[in-house]
Amino acid sequence: MTAILQRAELQRRIWQIANDVRGSIDGWDFKQYVLGALFYRFISENFASYIEGGDDSINYATFPDDSPILASIKDDAIKTKGYFIYPSQLFSNVAKNANTNDSLNTDLANIFSDIEASALGYPSEPDIKGLFGDFDTTSSRLGNTVADKNKRLAAVLKGVEDLDFGNFEDNHIDLFGDAYEFLISNYAANAGKSGGEFFTPQHVSKLIAQLALHGQTTVNKIYDPAAGSGSLLLQAKKQFDEHIIEEGFFGQEINHTTYNLARMNMFLHNINYDKFNMMLGDTLLEPHFGDDKPFDAIVSNPPYSVKWVGSDDPTLINDERFAPAGVLAPKSKADFAFILHALAYLSSKGRAAIVSFPGIFYRGGAEQKIRQYLVDNNFVETVISLAPNLFFGTSIAVNILVLSKHKADNKTQFIDASKLFKKETNTNMLTDDHIAQIIDVFASKTDIPYFAKSVENRQIAENDYNLAVSSYVEAEDTREVIDIQALNAELAQTVANIDRLRKEIDAIVAEIEA
Repeated sequence: MTAILQRAELQRRIWQIANDVRGSIDGWDFKQYVLGALFYRFISENFASYIEGGDDSINYATFPDDSPILASIKDDAIKTKGYFIYPSQLFSNVAKNANTNDSLNTDLANIFSDIEASALGYPSEPDIKGLFGDFDTTSSRLGNTVADKNKRLAAVLKGVEDLDFGNFEDNHIDLFGDAYEFLISNYAANAGKSGGEFFTPQHVSKLIAQLALHGQTTVNKIYDPAAGSGSLLLQAKKQFDEHIIEEGFFGQEINHTTYNLARMNMFLHNINYDKFNMMLGDTLLEPHFGDDKPFDAIVSNPPYSVKWVGSDDPTLINDERFAPAGVLAPKSKADFAFILHALAYLSSKGRAAIVSFPGIFYRGGAEQKIRQYLVDNNFVETVISLAPNLFFGTSIAVNILVLSKHKADNKTQFIDASKLFKKETNTNMLTDDHIAQIIDVFASKTDIPYFAKSVENRQIAENDYNLAVSSYVEAEDTREVIDIQALNAELAQTVANIDRLRKEIDAIVAEIEA
């Protein structure tokens, strides 16, 4: 089975689970249980594969929990994998008897608690703690009685058990990740849009990752200050060999559920606990990693125009992230607060690629002053306008802002990519050819009529620090060109024909009257 067919079959099966199980469970809640079960299966198979070490004669699932062998390897296993799972706790053993287990919901709760507890006192503890927090097996959302809860849980486990991921070492990991991203993208419409949060589709993530890492043979680490489910970070892993990103993947997320999903997503894509560091908290008010080395690559899709405390907190103007600009982002629009945060965390050799709401590039007031700071200090490398309707849940035609601290000239590049998209059923998308076209002109800085133009920062200053792409890249006039001279000649000929016909009619009428 080809990768395309395998992926299609995977998605079909997930929808089947949804139809069989969801019932009265809200779609977003249902997603949590399927993702939790997927994650449980993944770490079980991943751990068993580690213990077996490729030896076909070893079947970890058949080991007794009290085997002296397990006692001798447990410490090393936790240090390596970050957690420990006893054979009886493996997904395969629990799913096998799920339909007849009257204590399934409590057994699962205990297993998840044990897996998390196995990391206590080890370096992996903060990366494992709370991973199953949203997989609440005792929740009334599953049913009013224990029997109802167990019935739905068993159906989810059996549905996930039936999913064919192939051989673990071949494509297992990618398909787990595909299943995760399929669920996220299809239920993204319910994912906290009130806070301006929108899931970043894979094709946009791919473009952002390529922009941030362009031209770098290695980066120390990659960071997303508003990480969401981690999709932007993972695109960097997919686009570049692992050795290019030396110290791994870092991010911060304010939503607890999404934070858990991001950590799961790291594991699902086989990024071990020692290669990622996800933190929970408000990036603007409680930032992590500020004492670490700056990041060589930053990718981000921060919440559009979300409210924040801003000037109501007088200490923020002295924050080393915001102080250089001399003004705070408006309280009703935190976009530039995230941008200044990213800039402060960016290394002297790196790039940041940030999805941005278009309004911030031309509005006045504090936002204009922040744009002045960015332009006068030559931090803005490129502004790219994208097509509308690329994101789930919004039709806004967003921009991508590329920041750099190592520009070789005092110009800012503007790219109008609004015509580059492929129409899909509900949204538009960027193809690989579209992405390549954008990256090529980004790299070359070539001026192309109606598509790309590099502008002296002095000119931008004269234009009140307006960074809207449409202010610098002329839109192509696609209206039909009319040749006035030809039109006039045609009209003259028409008038001559009318005169001739009138004379002929008059002659006929005169002949009749005679």
